[in-house]
Formats: sequence, C-alpha cells, structure tokens
Amino acid sequence: MVAPTAHDCKNPQFSELSRFWELEAGSNCGTFGIRGYKPISLSVIGSNSVNTQPDSVLPDHRATSSQAFNTTETRIQLSVRTKIAEGLLTQNQPLKRDSLWFGYTNQSNWQIFSGDLSRPFRTTDHEPELIYIYPTDLALPGNWRLRYTGLSFNHQSNGQPLPLSRSWNRTILMAGLENGAQFRLLGKLWYRLPEGDDVDDNPEISDLVGRSEFTGLWNPDLKNTFGLTLRHSLRSDANGSVKLEWLRKLNSTDGSGKPGGLQLHTQLFSGYGDSLIDYNRRRTVLSVGLSLVDW
Repeated sequence: MVAPTAHDCKNPQFSELSRFWELEAGSNCGTFGIRGYKPISLSVIGSNSVNTQPDSVLPDHRATSSQAFNTTETRIQLSVRTKIAEGLLTQNQPLKRDSLWFGYTNQSNWQIFSGDLSRPFRTTDHEPELIYIYPTDLALPGNWRLRYTGLSFNHQSNGQPLPLSRSWNRTILMAGLENGAQFRLLGKLWYRLPEGDDVDDNPEISDLVGRSEFTGLWNPDLKNTFGLTLRHSLRSDANGSVKLEWLRKLNSTDGSGKPGGLQLHTQLFSGYGDSLIDYNRRRTVLSVGLSLVDW
C-alpha cells in the first residue's frame, strides 16, 4: 500500500483513536503542533465535603490551621500536548506511525464563592508526562480492534511546600481498543516509582487512588459522548474511584447545524484522588461546565 499524499489528523475517514494519536499516515499532522489532550474546561462543582485542613499519614504533612472553604467552587483545567518525534520504530512501514508526545495538564480548584477568604485557589495540580504510542491493528472478538499500545512517564505534583506538598511519579502501560465509531475502551496500568521515606509526601497514594484505570466511551451520535472511568487499587480493600461523564457538542456558530468546537460537560465523581490534596479523602463531586473539543 502507498501512503496517502494528504495528511490530516481531523480527517473523518479515520477512526477517533487514529486521529487522536495520529496512528496512520493519513491521520498524521506532523511534529511540534499544539493539540488538546484531556478536556480543556471551566466548570462549577459541588461536593459532599471539602478538605479544610489537608493531612497525610506523616506527622509534618498536616495543615497548621483549618480554612472555611466552600463545598461549591469552580474548576479550571488546561491540557495540551505536542508530538516531538515520529517513526522511531515504524520508519519502514508506509502507513503506520509510532510517536513520542509531551503532554501537560493543569487543574485548579478556585474558591470563587468564598469572598470572605479573598477567593483563593484551593489547590492546583501540575501533570507533565512523556508518552510513547505504538500503532497496532489487531482484530479481536466481537468486532473489537486493538489500535495502540503505549508507555508513559508521568509526574503529578501540587507544587506546594510542606505541609501541603503532594506528588508522585509513575510509569504507565496503556492500550486503546475501538468497536466501530461508537465504542472505545482505554486501559492504563501503572507502577509508582519508589521514593525515600524522607521525601515521600503520600506513601499510601497507590492504595487509595489506585494502580489501574479503565475508561469506556460511547458515542451514540456525532454530538453526544458518554463515559465511565474506573480506578482500582488492585487490592482486596478495593479503593479507587468511579467517574461518569456526559459531553454534548454545541452547534457551530456558522449556521450549518453541525457540531462546533464547544461542548457541555457534566461529570459525577466518587472516590479518592479528585485532586492530589484529596488523595486520602473520599469525595463525591458533581461538575457542570463547558469544555473544548480537541483541535
């Protein structure tokens, strides 16, 4: 087969996963372009509780005073990525494209409704990562296809000094499957890189937040996406979290009636790890807002 002359990571003739990770020659947009990664969103969230005095199991990791935070706040998430190399192992294959990406995600919880506290940012998490994606096309039972496997080196930190410092480093194995244009399954299994007892801010984070993540996505039509994400600690006490999502694309402003680049985003989360400062606090959080479609 001959590689196509036109390259477009938005070409609808290719599947969702192929366009997202640019797995094929025709869905490839080259290196060093800025693309969206996780949802870029602005939401209002309400929760059943809020961490007014964060702590850890370590004695010097407890906030010195309690803050009268509101259980209702806003959340801002920015997430981008860029492909920094391609064709590292697939250079002799005319159609497949493996790739190396750098991604960065920033999530902030803003106490905008707490005027008496001068509306502070309650917490901000930073998550840079380096991701290698290898394209596959393995047929599986039930019309499923394994489309990619990958490896990520991930750092997540809230950038705070003690006693509020929280962070961890992981190596993550990942894979993505799809069934036609409607169904996708994404899996992640990670290993936390060990840290010394004198620098580990959150030694039990893997037992609480989890060691694995599985996401199922359903697109019944061009406008709607429904998602279910499960995290599990892979231990008998079964800590982790569950997240339900509904994203609905809004119509384009050009009058065509076609979906545009903005979508309503509703999410219900319950469990550990809604943010790093809440890694050891079980919370139920409902968020409603707007997010951008990957460009």
